Amino acid sequence: MSLLDELESEMTGIMAARENSSVPSLIKQELARRRMSRASLADAAKISLSALEKGLGGQRSLSPTTLVRLEDVLGLNLRNSPATTAPDELGGYARAGISWLEGNYLTIRPSSKRPEDIFTYFTDVTWDESLGHLVFAEKARLDAAYAQAGHVAVPHQTGHIYFTTNRHGQHRLMLLQRLATTGDMHGLLLTLQQEKGARLLPVSMPVALIPIANLKQPPALGAIGQSHKSYGELKAVLNRTIGDGFAGMLTG
Repeated sequence: MSLLDELESEMTGIMAARENSSVPSLIKQELARRRMSRASLADAAKISLSALEKGLGGQRSLSPTTLVRLEDVLGLNLRNSPATTAPDELGGYARAGISWLEGNYLTIRPSSKRPEDIFTYFTDVTWDESLGHLVFAEKARLDAAYAQAGHVAVPHQTGHIYFTTNRHGQHRLMLLQRLATTGDMHGLLLTLQQEKGARLLPVSMPVALIPIANLKQPPALGAIGQSHKSYGELKAVLNRTIGDGFAGMLTG
């Protein structure tokens, strides 16, 4: 099973939990709008106040029966409402406020096998309706078996963007800054590199994501050597990551 297939399976498995996590927010907003107490809601819906409190506090899921009763009282569609706000662990961003990040990007980074060469492929960033947050997927990679897919975090405290993959507890991270004028993103990629035999080596490298719409011609994809006509232009873009202060590499 490919990583993309695994991500799809993971998303299906946690869909209900993600959707249900947006329900407490909807209920709290409606209570505030009506100036209605939780005790009054529990009484009207004929459910225990304790069960309601735990559901709104995230300590337990609200059962389908409870949701039906709450829908009858509040006049809300709680079971099929798509989430429009990401969970707190991804930054709590709203879809309307993050739409500028959605799109297709050309990813540029050093080649793992020959760091002096450039490696390019596409990365798509889209809003997942069922999960209620942005996700990414790498495409057109020369080494398709290693294509990554995962979740996008945008915490408002720093303004940085995190592309995270979690495969059975094995994490891979891109930490990026975005140039507002062009939408270009530059930062660092932290991953594992295959060494001799079964040895995996933690490595970090500069990475750049350029909106496809900004490109003047179809991009070169795959391993780009120094003799390739696009090498100089791609290398210049990648060099901006460190040279223009988007990221730093610390050594002893």
